[in-house]
Amino acid sequence: MRPADLAREHGISTQAIRNYERDGYLPPADRTPTGYRIYTEPHAAALRAYLALVPAYGHATAGSVMTAVHTDRLGDALTELDRGHAQLLRDRETLAAVRAAVGHLSDGSAPGPALPALPGPRSVGEVAHRLGVTPATLRAWEAAGILTPARDRATGHRRYLPADVRDAELAHLLRRGGYLLDRIATVLRQIRTAGGTGELAAALDGWQQRLTTRGLAMLTASARLDTYLALRPEVPRRA
Repeated sequence: MRPADLAREHGISTQAIRNYERDGYLPPADRTPTGYRIYTEPHAAALRAYLALVPAYGHATAGSVMTAVHTDRLGDALTELDRGHAQLLRDRETLAAVRAAVGHLSDGSAPGPALPALPGPRSVGEVAHRLGVTPATLRAWEAAGILTPARDRATGHRRYLPADVRDAELAHLLRRGGYLLDRIATVLRQIRTAGGTGELAAALDGWQQRLTTRGLAMLTASARLDTYLALRPEVPRRA
């Protein structure tokens, strides 16, 4: 097959095919005596696997998985996939906890700390580590009105109580869902004041659909990657 043959199946450019080979996402292609690349069915399967991994895990992870496979580091490739599944599970658990908090708001009872709470108070660094973000990110959320941690009177350091950690978890969830900071601030104000939850419910419904879409994409990506690995007998099917 020629680069154009692979590109045509996915509606991408032949230059993209060459770039993917250069970056290690496809195995090296043989050349004709005149220097033209020759692609085979394993190359086509590798391309299908890589392009399926992108919507499931993101460009960076998709690239890391394919380069790990092509450098005989199958264990590293599987670890990358495990991290993606772990993040999806964490998102699902967080979403379920937030829905429980919304249920409390809807029936008029006090919301309480719906998420698994860290024993408090916690520092900005500890909360940032829990979420996998930087302390600067948490300070930016505070400036946007999303977080309202108290300050230690003696040191002036931020003190995150369980309710503050809950707010940070929710903000992190919505931020990954593509919501802007001012929208997230509005949602958090609704929770704190036990006001209307229509906007929050709509946001959570949208994120639920995103999680479902990503989970299905992971299934497709796993199948495509398995097909490719089966065409590569030199890659041991064990970590």
